[in-house]
Amino acid sequence: MNTPSSGANAAAETLSEEALDALSRAGTAAATADTAGAAAHRHEALLSSRAANIKQSAVRDVFEISMQPGLVSLAGGNPYLQSLPLDRLAKTAAAIIAEHGLEALQYGGGQGTQELREQICAVMAAEGILDADPENVVITAGSQSAQDVAAKVFCDPGDVILLEDPTYVGALNTFEAYEVDIQPVAGDEYGLIPSALQKTIAELQAAGKRIKLLYTIPNFNNPSGVMLAPERRQEIVDICREANILVLEDNPYGLLKFDGVLPEPLRAANPEDVLYLGSFSKIFAPGLRIGWALVPAHLKQRYYLASEAVTLCPPTFSQLLVSDYLRNYDWRGQISTYRTLYAERCAALLAALEEFMPAEVSWTRPEGGFFVWLTLPEGIDSYPLLYTGIDAGVVFVPGAAFSASHAPSNKLRLAFSAVPAETLREGVRRLAPVLAEAIAAR
Repeated sequence: MNTPSSGANAAAETLSEEALDALSRAGTAAATADTAGAAAHRHEALLSSRAANIKQSAVRDVFEISMQPGLVSLAGGNPYLQSLPLDRLAKTAAAIIAEHGLEALQYGGGQGTQELREQICAVMAAEGILDADPENVVITAGSQSAQDVAAKVFCDPGDVILLEDPTYVGALNTFEAYEVDIQPVAGDEYGLIPSALQKTIAELQAAGKRIKLLYTIPNFNNPSGVMLAPERRQEIVDICREANILVLEDNPYGLLKFDGVLPEPLRAANPEDVLYLGSFSKIFAPGLRIGWALVPAHLKQRYYLASEAVTLCPPTFSQLLVSDYLRNYDWRGQISTYRTLYAERCAALLAALEEFMPAEVSWTRPEGGFFVWLTLPEGIDSYPLLYTGIDAGVVFVPGAAFSASHAPSNKLRLAFSAVPAETLREGVRRLAPVLAEAIAAR
């Protein structure tokens, strides 16, 4: 069997931070075993129990070395920034410093600038939320920061957060750091199953558990690419309302539906029962670290104060640049460009899977977003195949990364957003024999 020291230690620079986090989760058990015998420094006794829940795996270690030439990465969930007007943005950034430098480089208000909060309400209107009030918008350092604030505000150790299985690795890492009890809810090709949600809630309440939040990515879930069916959406909110559970709706991919016909967010008709998270990371630039939370009015002050206590204020320069982009650029046209591009790349990936994959492998067919989710036959663990894949010149994210259980998984995630069509085909061509060999050997 291949080991981490073979091809794996050479792929770091092809992978996004999000992919590295996912690979870290997939290998947590291996890392624990490898480090169990290491001598502890006396400062280990000072660490909080929360710190013990922040893990790094052997996989992350081996990916911290240099890039292997020719490796095809189907792992990273990066937006394709090359289509942005970078020359013009460079001039805009320079003008912000030249004309507003003292403001741009100074501390700002903890809730974010008034202009950007108003503009964010316009973005949310495009997403289907028509009643957003800038006073209830809290600008954050990306949506993951907003998730962290939500966990801090609502959850004590041992409280339950419900979530889809699979779900976003960053949310898992954030919630686990707060020592919460993460409980998965079953889904299918149409997203979260309302009856499964109701059953899970009833069982947990019967066991005396305190359920605080349902975290969900209803549009093009990361990693599965699945979109929650419209007919299930209100039912899910109603179930949570009845149980006094706040819905934490994360919608980074909602505007990236390939046909532009957008599903209504859970928040649209439920202003008191849904805390809505948005981000410019997928529709503009992740490096600016600007996201937001649209908080129910009765909860906004507590949420805002908790956010301010950590970050003091969102980055002022980034806010001014995003505001200028929304004011003076064709951001809707840019999103349309992304939709076309990502639809073409998704189609190329699906065509390659049809061409090369063994008959025993199945996959999702997303209508938007960045990801396709593969399912192998039962009994095959995709994690060891990571190393075989890297030796074959391709890297993916094993499915175990996206589950709170850390159990072996027969799933894996492929990302198409940042990879040209011909490279997607080559990556799948390299991956298919790896999976075929594993299937034949079971």
